[in-house]
Amino acid sequence: MKSFKENMSDFIESGLIIDIEVGLGPAGELRFPSYPQSQGWEFPGIGEFQCYDKYLKAEFKAAAAKAGHAEWELPDDAGSYNDVPESTEFFKSNGTYLTEKGKFFLTWYSNKLLIHGDQILEEATKAFQGCNVTIAIKVSGIHWWYKSESHAAELTAGYYNLQDRDGYRPIARMLTRHHAILNFTCLEMRDSEQSSDAKSAPQELVQQVLSGGWREKIEVAGENALPRYDAAAYNQMILNARPNGVNKNGPPKLSMYGITYLRLSDELLQKSNFAIFKKFVLKMHADQDYVEDPNQYNHVIIPLKPSGPKIPLEEILEATKPIPPFPWDSETDMKVDG
Repeated sequence: MKSFKENMSDFIESGLIIDIEVGLGPAGELRFPSYPQSQGWEFPGIGEFQCYDKYLKAEFKAAAAKAGHAEWELPDDAGSYNDVPESTEFFKSNGTYLTEKGKFFLTWYSNKLLIHGDQILEEATKAFQGCNVTIAIKVSGIHWWYKSESHAAELTAGYYNLQDRDGYRPIARMLTRHHAILNFTCLEMRDSEQSSDAKSAPQELVQQVLSGGWREKIEVAGENALPRYDAAAYNQMILNARPNGVNKNGPPKLSMYGITYLRLSDELLQKSNFAIFKKFVLKMHADQDYVEDPNQYNHVIIPLKPSGPKIPLEEILEATKPIPPFPWDSETDMKVDG
């Protein structure tokens, strides 16, 4: 990070670089590499827990012994990369994940991810302290099996998220001490476009994660997961950017900090695709003309502050208590094809 700062100093000082996303795992995301295609994973496989090396085995055994259960071992019934939840003892209905041992393991596993992110971000704020930038992290949009009881694909990635336990708001709470942005994905996806076999729910997932960030008073940003050039995808992204539409009397009550569009390509620049993309950009700016002054976008960039005091893990985990998401309008008031 120090090398990046030194080599990109001209761009940082000129204001060309204002956000820095800190890589925290595979694809830069804060997660375990639970669904690697290089190992044969295929959608919508549940993935595998990533904690079976000798070091994490020893750490788990020590934690279990401290909790009074020296006999507990890491899960051996969680299946393999391309299984479905009901084919495993761990993730099936009333499976191991609901037992005392299962809950202990999942808490330990997901806490490892929180602690990792917290430690890296503390170093990032040290590296960029005083620069006119904000730092951000990316959280993966694991929407498959979201409608299943066990949320298996999220659990293997380190997001301990169930109907009665929020796995994302603790991440947002951890980010508060680093003044960091939570960047999420799959903003373009709608439930109706997904295979029913995978029990996907990208819309509900996006609403949960963004709402958790707003509840914790942090900025949230996002991006599309797959290349899309159609009105339906653009409209869904705009809806997520402003869930309750434009406020003609001031800033929207709820709004994302920013949107990253993936990605610049020859296909995007084709005449019909680029024409609708330009409409998307205009509607994202609520039909307003370009304004050079960034302060007009409510994005006042100030020197990055040092990380705040460390938040006790117990306090972070208080954010696992589920809170209903903020309400979303059924459709955006700024349609690209409206």
